[in-house]
Amino acid sequence: MALSPYGKEPQALALTTPPQRRPSPMRDGCIEAGDIARVVEEGYVHVIGDLRGSGASGGEHIGNYNAGGVPLGQDAYDFIEWVAAQPWCDGNVGMIGISCFGSMQVLAAAERPPSLKAIFVSGGHYDFYETTYHGGVMWFMPRAAREGRGGDSGWAFTDGVKSRMLETCSPGEIERRVAERLRDPDVAAWPNLVHVLNHPKNHEARFDIVMNEVDGEWYEERNPITLAPNIDIPVWLQIDQGRGWTMDGTIEPYKALKGSKKLDIGPYPPMQSRPFVEEHDKMFRWYDYWIKGIDNGVMDEPAVTVHVEGSRETVTGAQWPPKDVEYRSLHFRPRRGLSFEPEPMGAEHAAPDGFYRAPLTVTDKVEILSWSTAPFTEPTEMIGQGAAHLFAEIDQPDTNFILRLWDEAPDGRRRLVTTAYLKASHRALDEERTTGGDPHHPPIRAVPVEPGRIEEYVLRVCPSAATFLPGHRLVVEPSDGEPLADEHNALLPPDAFHLPVGRPVTHTTYRDAAHRSRLVLPFTTREAAEKE
Repeated sequence: MALSPYGKEPQALALTTPPQRRPSPMRDGCIEAGDIARVVEEGYVHVIGDLRGSGASGGEHIGNYNAGGVPLGQDAYDFIEWVAAQPWCDGNVGMIGISCFGSMQVLAAAERPPSLKAIFVSGGHYDFYETTYHGGVMWFMPRAAREGRGGDSGWAFTDGVKSRMLETCSPGEIERRVAERLRDPDVAAWPNLVHVLNHPKNHEARFDIVMNEVDGEWYEERNPITLAPNIDIPVWLQIDQGRGWTMDGTIEPYKALKGSKKLDIGPYPPMQSRPFVEEHDKMFRWYDYWIKGIDNGVMDEPAVTVHVEGSRETVTGAQWPPKDVEYRSLHFRPRRGLSFEPEPMGAEHAAPDGFYRAPLTVTDKVEILSWSTAPFTEPTEMIGQGAAHLFAEIDQPDTNFILRLWDEAPDGRRRLVTTAYLKASHRALDEERTTGGDPHHPPIRAVPVEPGRIEEYVLRVCPSAATFLPGHRLVVEPSDGEPLADEHNALLPPDAFHLPVGRPVTHTTYRDAAHRSRLVLPFTTREAAEKE
């Protein structure tokens, strides 16, 4: 069964529309319930439902995570048990679907419906805050899912959809908080956000996200990662590489699960076809074992399977990462070099780098710096998450730090390896959880930066798996924004970028003996349990 707020009707196009990859004018991101014909051919019934307040379902849908005061997982519980009681069902239920459909699987499983025997989630979104803000930097992709932008159908809202903020806050409180949000120059410079804040009833769910720019109880109440320890059925989590934070959001719930589980990390690029048809071979092996009781050996295979970009190898292991790693530092050096050796000179000789970012009312040009290693002389493998330490000075109370790491071939072609994001005002670290190569930020408050002061900003470099082949370089590009179209973003929907910095700001990056700006990355040190 599949459950979402996207409406059942578009899902039926999986019967008639050939799978479309980006870029394609026919690709609709909401056709995510799976290959209907294939499901039936494999001997399963395929049931697609609408969440309350969407499609053909009655009731009120309040906010993003709360439907009419009832958790979405409880609605899923009722739906699953209704399906199980039908005369054409033998009482054994699994779930199907990616993205929002995938998130619903985790919410359903956390409620422990007795007829739900296993789930297989591909490309789900789990930590609700990290689905909308990356390191405190607002991501626009949820706008496409909710409002139907960028060629996506969007949520099939009915008249029963309401803003959770408007339902729980007084008019005076809403007015005060809207005015406060509009004092953020980044928000005030973006016309769509000004419109959303002034006319929330036209964008109920989007309004709630824009109004809650820090993490906390509003997002944590039904965070699937928090709920994951409640899940006692077998879970297979699958994600493809390419954006970094999506892998992070899948690995975190995997770690929290207590029962039988598998983690499967696939190859770049990050966007699957629509209608969604990938991963069905793996899914049916999983469900044939857990639902049909066919002993096909799937549970004899390693728990973690990772596709390594560059080498195009598959490595497996019992945990994430599947190999032992050694964290090594790549230091920012003069003339835009990255080196395993730190900079010996002081700032008077190793002068800082920087750029001036004009306000959006002047230009939408994205200023990007670049550092790269020398060409690798032997295959160099990196698997896991890391950190970026930037010693920087800004002349405003806030800005964005966005890093993208690339694998650059000798002919200049590039592939995105991973990303890192941090809003300067969210720079505080969770000291209890943070280790050298695994930083964590508690984005529960925003603390403005003192302009002109050199600060150490520690960015979480999202997980990746890549081998840099001989002749290739590792390139890191720090910026405060990202281009709308390049080697990577051309693969994504039009809204899949982050809120730009709206204010004029000067970035100065120090990388001398006293200010060791560097990447701390997980280079592997042993062979995996198995290679294919």
